[in-house]
Amino acid sequence: MSTATLDAAAGKTTSQSAVTPALEISQLQSWYGESHILHNVDLTVNKGEVVTLLGRNGAGRTTTLRSIMGLVGARRGSIKINGVETIAMPTYKIAHQAVGYCPEERGIFSSLSTEENLLLPPSVSKTDKGMSIEEIYDMFPNLKERRNSQGTRLSGGEQQMLAVARILRTGARLLLLDEISEGLAPVIVQTLARMITTLKAKGYTIVMVEQNFRFAAPLADRFYVMEHGQIVESFAAAELESKTQKLNELLGV
Repeated sequence: MSTATLDAAAGKTTSQSAVTPALEISQLQSWYGESHILHNVDLTVNKGEVVTLLGRNGAGRTTTLRSIMGLVGARRGSIKINGVETIAMPTYKIAHQAVGYCPEERGIFSSLSTEENLLLPPSVSKTDKGMSIEEIYDMFPNLKERRNSQGTRLSGGEQQMLAVARILRTGARLLLLDEISEGLAPVIVQTLARMITTLKAKGYTIVMVEQNFRFAAPLADRFYVMEHGQIVESFAAAELESKTQKLNELLGV
C-alpha cells in the first residue's frame, strides 16, 4: 500500500473516531426535592442510533429522560447534546438543541383539533424545519382521518400517535420517547414500530424508555438496564440472546 493510501486510510479512521455522540451523559445525579434518584449515570447514544432504557418501574428511566430535559429538581454531572454541555441550561434552551420529548402522559391539548395540535409547536432547530403536515399524515393515516377531531375525542392510540407526531413537526432530531407503546392495541403498537424504523432510516436518534420488551427488542441497536437509579448493564442488539438470563433476573418481578 502506498504512503498516500496509508495516509488516506489513517485520515478516515481519525475522522470516524472523532464523530461526536448525539447524547453523552457522564456521572449524572438527579433529585426531586430531597429524594436522590439518579446516581452517577453514564450513557452514550451515537447519531442515528435507537437506544432503549430497560428496567423495573421506579428504576430511574423516566427520570433520566426528564433530567436530559432539565425537568427535575436538581441535577449534577454532564449532559452533552451533540457536544454542547446542557447541564446548566433551562429546559427551553435544551429543547432548542433539536431535542423532542414525548412524555408518558402525552400532553395533548384536548380543546384543540388534531391538526391544531400539530401546528402548535414552534421549531426547535436552526437547520431542520421538521416534517410537514403531509409527511405526518403519510406516516399516520389515522391522524389525517381525525384531523378535525378534538383531542378529547381521539382514542388512546390516536393520542399517542399525535404526541409523537407533534415533536416531529418541530425539527427535533434527538427524540426521547417515554413508554409510547404502553396500554395500546397491537395494531397501534405495530404502527409505532414502523414509525421508529422509518425515523431511524431518516437519520433520527431515538432514546426509548420501554416496559414492552417485545416492542423494543427488534427496534433497538443497543440497550441499557437501570436499577436503583444506576446503569447496571449495557449491551448491543447482537448480544441480546446471550443476555436473556441476565435480563430475566434484572427485569423479572
